[in-house]
Amino acid sequence: MSDPNDYTVAWICAITTEYVAAQAMLDERHQGPASVATHDNNDYTLGSIGQHKVVMAVLPPGEYGIASAAAVARDLLHSFANVRVGLMVGIGGGAPSPKHDIRLGDIVVSTSGGGQGGVFQYDFGRAVQDGEFQETGFLNQPPQLLRTAVGGLKAQYIGDGHQLQETVHSLIDKKPRLRKTYSRPGPSTDRLYKPGVLHPQDDESDCATTCGDDPSNLVPRHERTEDEDNPAIHYGLIASANRLMGDASIRDSLAASRQVLCFEMEAAGLMNHFPCLVIRGICDYSDTHINKRWQGYAAMTAAAYAKDLLRRIPRNKIEAERKLGEVLDGLQQGVGHLVRRQRHRDSEAVLEWLTPVDYAPQQSDYHGRRQPGTGQWLLDSPQYLEWLGTKGQTLFCPGIPGAGKTILTSIVIDNLHRKFDKTDVGVCYVYCNFRRQAEQGITDLLASLLKQLAENQPVLPEGVMDLYTRHKARRTRPSMDEVRQALHSLTVNMSSTRLFIVIDALDECHASNGSRLRFLEAVFQVQATSGANVFATSRNIPEITDMFQKCISLEIYASDHDVRRYLDGHMDRLPSFVRRNRELQEEVKTGIVVAVKGMFLLAQLHLDALIGKKSPYAVRIALDNLYSGSNAYDYAYRDAMKRIQGQVADQKVLAMDVISWITYAKRPLTTPELQHALATEVGHQDLVRDNISDVEDMVSACAGLVTVDKESDIVRLVHYTTQQYFEREQKTWFPNAESTMTTTCVTYLSFSVFESGPCRTDEELNDRLRLYQFYHYAASRWGDHARASSTLPQGVLDFLKCSSKAGGSHQANYPGHIHLPRPGSCRHRGTTGLHLAANWGLSEAAYLLIESGHDLDSRDHNCDKPLYLASRRGHEAVVRLLLEKGADIKSTEHDVDMLLSLAAGRGHEGVTRLLLDRGADIESTQDHRPPLCCAAANGHEAVVQLLLDRGADVEANSSQKCWSTPLCYAAKGGHAAVARLLLDNGANVEPRSINYQTPLFWAAERGHEAIM
Repeated sequence: MSDPNDYTVAWICAITTEYVAAQAMLDERHQGPASVATHDNNDYTLGSIGQHKVVMAVLPPGEYGIASAAAVARDLLHSFANVRVGLMVGIGGGAPSPKHDIRLGDIVVSTSGGGQGGVFQYDFGRAVQDGEFQETGFLNQPPQLLRTAVGGLKAQYIGDGHQLQETVHSLIDKKPRLRKTYSRPGPSTDRLYKPGVLHPQDDESDCATTCGDDPSNLVPRHERTEDEDNPAIHYGLIASANRLMGDASIRDSLAASRQVLCFEMEAAGLMNHFPCLVIRGICDYSDTHINKRWQGYAAMTAAAYAKDLLRRIPRNKIEAERKLGEVLDGLQQGVGHLVRRQRHRDSEAVLEWLTPVDYAPQQSDYHGRRQPGTGQWLLDSPQYLEWLGTKGQTLFCPGIPGAGKTILTSIVIDNLHRKFDKTDVGVCYVYCNFRRQAEQGITDLLASLLKQLAENQPVLPEGVMDLYTRHKARRTRPSMDEVRQALHSLTVNMSSTRLFIVIDALDECHASNGSRLRFLEAVFQVQATSGANVFATSRNIPEITDMFQKCISLEIYASDHDVRRYLDGHMDRLPSFVRRNRELQEEVKTGIVVAVKGMFLLAQLHLDALIGKKSPYAVRIALDNLYSGSNAYDYAYRDAMKRIQGQVADQKVLAMDVISWITYAKRPLTTPELQHALATEVGHQDLVRDNISDVEDMVSACAGLVTVDKESDIVRLVHYTTQQYFEREQKTWFPNAESTMTTTCVTYLSFSVFESGPCRTDEELNDRLRLYQFYHYAASRWGDHARASSTLPQGVLDFLKCSSKAGGSHQANYPGHIHLPRPGSCRHRGTTGLHLAANWGLSEAAYLLIESGHDLDSRDHNCDKPLYLASRRGHEAVVRLLLEKGADIKSTEHDVDMLLSLAAGRGHEGVTRLLLDRGADIESTQDHRPPLCCAAANGHEAVVQLLLDRGADVEANSSQKCWSTPLCYAAKGGHAAVARLLLDNGANVEPRSINYQTPLFWAAERGHEAIM
């Protein structure tokens, strides 16, 4: 047996293919080690190459990634304490670029430059086509001894050429069994497909059959001549991650921005604690066309290079190096750190995928607005103490508008965090907001509760990971039932601990289609199985209060004590003659306390009304005329608007613009977004940055009607009732708001800087969004404003006629990326103005574009036609226009039958009727689902009725083309009204889906009692 102390070189492989190639390079093979460390589970091969004794190890089968590589290195150093240098040799995915002609079988050697190490760690988690990544930094560079040897071998190859191909052939001749797997494949199998050409998912068939050899799909490359190295050796940066790279767009982005030459999965686990040289043979191009045909040969060429490298290094040079075992402590800590960091980042990515919504900034904002000492009456109340001390209780706190419910909710959340400052106590909360209803559907709210509870668990819950695994690769989203089930599973496991669910402003929760009641039902189901405590606030709305009849109840109001504390803390806002007069201050406080009658917001508005008074007499007159009662808010808002109208012209215009944008924007605006919108001048070709208003000036001009949430950087109206007032009084104050906002948006989108069209790299796009912070809102919402305008606003048509600006706009609005879109290069260059007009439902603009010559059947970046976009969004007028103008409805991708299933599944009754009138087949299938199944699955009762009236088969899966019947779909989704409608039309209550489940099973399995 061999003495482990004799071995000075460690050679680590990731997979068996690499291990076999490595063993073939040994000049002499030795017996196994006489002994290894007790807990060392590695498999070793020992031998010599040149003057050096080499120990080779391989990762366990099926285990990949940086943590596994680090663990193998750690155990190796336990057993072979005299190892001085390390090599990581094997295969990788190439990143060819115009600068680096990388081909299959070539070799990439990790080399440093520009102060950067040779390995770049860029993410945890698999990168798939159209996915995202996040870079994390450069790692340690290889030891100087190895870097010097690489330079010497490079010079040798330049002068004399290399013999790597001959080395591989010679070894295969000696070992014929290797010929099939390790010989060089034919040149016709080396295909570099363009980034937009994707291999079908889950299809492992050969690319020659599946993707073909059409030259238009391939990147053209010359044949290598006899004067060129083949295989070639490339020196530079290797990108390492914990999962396989399979995205050509990310590959090309990193190749362009970081000069990455190769992608692999293990080196990042070694570089900082096991300094080594990484050598990779290129077996694929890091895209969707990955296959194993080139792996054997690539492993051989990398191993042959490593052998040549070792032969250049004198034995005494390696023996003079420091023992790697001396840094073992750092390696052990590093392995644990890598595992923890990997889990943390994986968890963050999964939870961000689950929902990007974060209520923590709002909690910080609201609690920061609390006047010290206020709200203590709630925390000291018998009702709160009973709720806090008894598991499974519900405390419902109704209150009039402006009573201070949200601030009191923030006080409760803070109290829970302070009292139960332990990881085994769960506190989750949502702040319902009428302006955020688009991101506060029932699924979104449940996902937010799930996310908050999951992120405080030591390990990401299995139910959450299952959701991610099931949907991420398919780019689908989990259903409400799936999220509810995951939440149920997690909270059941927490039933032995305390769990608190806090919901503020239920009255502002989306109420259509019973969403609010279904959300509460889901929360109460969690409470029933986990013993959770529920705290909820709302205005007194019968539909809501009925749900809490048997619960502890406590009316929320602004107590006189709290109003006085608030006024005490804000006396410095009043004129100096008030601040100097204690008697007058007391008159102010008493007058406001009497007038507000439990409405905290009214105290703020009344105080604001006194700020501009010029004398004690004027203050006392104002106090005598303070409004109170049910109409007090309207009077207060009207008076605030009168004060705004009385300001100097520029201040008045600024205030009116600010309030208009905040009120009628389609989502809350950040401070920079609002600043850029206000600075945009119609007719200007760029943003005049000297025209940007200061935030404090914007707020002060608005007479107390506007505030800034500092944590979330959102500018908003002070209260829900403020929004309601301006919506009621739009014709009085802002009759042309939608048209004006549309013009501002398209002016911004038409700036000359966007003339170049879509960005070609991520860095370019990031810079565009950073410098032009209104760009994303303008791109994603201009169509909503235009559709709400009575006529086609100024500038829209000119913007749509410029295809480059239209394409750039569409890139910034790319679906699924709210703040930072991640389009690949040139993917949006097919988008035209007609696509945008169809997508937004702008029939007048679509007509004018068609009349000016726009192609009815042009395809955008997703190969979608205008007719498809209009049908998907339910824009009946645009669909009718396109059909009347001759849009092609017979193409395989967008035929009229497919459009019918699409429209029915999305609940677009008008478009469904229109397509049926055009002859669409009512029993056609899309993804094995006829239109009736699509409509039933999503609960669209009106569309189901329409299809039944037109003769749709109520047992649509009789031919087994469909997964299940419409009734099964309705039962599974919990759509009781649709189920009843289907039963009334003769649906069989005992049909079975393809997996033999009945409607009753699905209703019971998903907990839909109304259907059972």
